[in-house]
Amino acid sequence: MKKKSLGVNALLNSIQSILNLIFPLITFPYISRVLSVDGVGKYNFSNSFVSYFILLAGLGISTFAVREGAKYRDDREKISEFASRVFTINIASTFVSYVILFVTLLIVPSLEKYKMAILIFSIQIFFTTLGTDWVYIIFEEYGYITARNIAFKILSIVLLFAFVRNSGDYLKYATITVFASTGSYILNFLHAKKFCDIKIVWKFNWKPYLIPIFIIFGSTVSIQLYVSVDTILLGFLKSDYVVGIYGTSVKIYTLVVTLLAAMLNVTVPRIAFLIGQKRSQEFRKLFKKLVNTILAIAIPGVVGLFMIAKNIIILLASTKYLEAVSSLKILSFAILGSILNGLVQNCALIPAKREKNVLFSTTITAIVNILLNLVLIPKFSENAAAFTTVVAELLMFVMNCYFAKDIIDFIFKDKQLMKNIVVSLISCFGIVISCILCQQLINSVLLQLLVSVVASAFLYGASMLLFRNTFALDVISQIKLRLRN
Repeated sequence: MKKKSLGVNALLNSIQSILNLIFPLITFPYISRVLSVDGVGKYNFSNSFVSYFILLAGLGISTFAVREGAKYRDDREKISEFASRVFTINIASTFVSYVILFVTLLIVPSLEKYKMAILIFSIQIFFTTLGTDWVYIIFEEYGYITARNIAFKILSIVLLFAFVRNSGDYLKYATITVFASTGSYILNFLHAKKFCDIKIVWKFNWKPYLIPIFIIFGSTVSIQLYVSVDTILLGFLKSDYVVGIYGTSVKIYTLVVTLLAAMLNVTVPRIAFLIGQKRSQEFRKLFKKLVNTILAIAIPGVVGLFMIAKNIIILLASTKYLEAVSSLKILSFAILGSILNGLVQNCALIPAKREKNVLFSTTITAIVNILLNLVLIPKFSENAAAFTTVVAELLMFVMNCYFAKDIIDFIFKDKQLMKNIVVSLISCFGIVISCILCQQLINSVLLQLLVSVVASAFLYGASMLLFRNTFALDVISQIKLRLRN
């Protein structure tokens, strides 16, 4: 297989992540004006309700498929056999998910008013399985994924403005949403023939597949629990207003983490491939480079978000949400833990088939997070929820490092890496100084933000080069190489 550029893949993945976050910002103002409040509520409830059945149908199949399939991607016969087996399991889990969904609709009377919307959204369950996104992740086809994503998001907006015109059109809105996703999944399945031949095969030993898939699924549920439990508890213990304030902080935090984690996400199949091929030297080299890259980007990301939290809240939300500044500043410290935890989990433990360790760490983290939220939220509200997120990310990172210590111990012995961390921290003083000066000298919130970001990036980059940070030097080398070519 032609080797793909991790840098290009990271850029494409960042674009896709940005689109996934920006497009709702474009459509929501229109939908909130056109549809009735009840219509929006039915849409949101039905969509959220079906999302759990999509999660059930998916199990831990995508993560498992990327880990195991990456080592077969250079052998069409083997990857076809593997993909067919995984797809068959996915079809079976999809059938089970539909059975549970239909039984639930029959025995829960309160779902009657949502039934039509739920049935429309349920189409996504089958087509998500048919879409086999994991095939494209295995083969690092981020260009195709991004192009497809852009095309169908634009199409969905056109259809939205054309057909959703009055307060009772929430079912049309649901249909357009489903069409936009299912269309891309159909293309996925047809296009997958370029990489492997997928068919349904029932006669094979399911046990080696099901055990790790169920363990990964358990971890996914635990992660989903500790990610969302703070918002749920805020709703029960506080008020909708507090939930709205915290939700604003979480959206911005999620955006930053998603962008910074782009390099990590596209490296997972490459890491899995190297571990599967037992190419330990190449794995160590790539893992070390990945750690250096993440730290060089995430550390200033933490400091920068902390310093410009107020500006971002005002620009993206409004002055009505200024109370979200404190929780966003607290959440900024969770960025580094979140990304490093994802690194150890997805690029060390999962590829090394230690999903039981991941299940343990995510379960313990979920329990600790729930208990801390129950104790702290009554007194500290949204700030408590933000603080428990920081604690949860740090706790899971420490546990995962312990479970992966024999795989990644070389990182902690690397003197150059330690030097890079110190240099990055020192270089962040430029970010702090530039942000403070901009806040003192510039009145416009937007201009403050723009000048702060540009000045911070310049001072941070200059300082990193001055102190000979390996990431910064590598970036300059890559730029010079591309200019020569």
